[in-house]
Amino acid sequence: MSTFARTPHDHNVNDGGNTDSGGAATTNALSTSARQALALLRIAFGLTFLWAFVDKLFGLGFATKAADSWLNGGSPTEGFLKFGAKGPFKGFYNSLAGDTWVNVAFMVALLAIGAALTLGIGMRLAAIGGAIMYVMMWTVALLPENNPVIDDHILGAITVVVLALTMAGNTWGFGRMWSNTPLVKKYPLLK
Repeated sequence: MSTFARTPHDHNVNDGGNTDSGGAATTNALSTSARQALALLRIAFGLTFLWAFVDKLFGLGFATKAADSWLNGGSPTEGFLKFGAKGPFKGFYNSLAGDTWVNVAFMVALLAIGAALTLGIGMRLAAIGGAIMYVMMWTVALLPENNPVIDDHILGAITVVVLALTMAGNTWGFGRMWSNTPLVKKYPLLK
């Protein structure tokens, strides 16, 4: 692997373990600015998931009216799966619309993915869960109106995977501390 020598003046080298046995930083090290930009992106995506959870739970009047909130007996999935579904999977998603287990799974996923991304912990599981959720939401509305291949759901799926692969939870998050816990050392998938 190509390497470059570290100097005392190099402040753009990732000190998060991307060094070879000789102490030279590998070329896959990210600059401080890149790590901070990825951390900001991670937090923004996390807050997006958390906002969706809170709005659907309480019905704050944005995407969900108070009368339609989950706490008032509304379904967080019914409208989208019943009226937003089209394309080859319409029947499948219509059959799931409003089912209790679907509502619970969806809300738990929003909360878990949002918390993991915001805090920078459990990034691998958040990436897997987030990518699955984004791809499923993409398949609900196949084919998208503006672009038949790439839309914001596919970009979201790619983004959460990139955030996990670049260890974005280690900057402005608890990822490094989380990775050093005995549980995560025993089960690295939890990183």
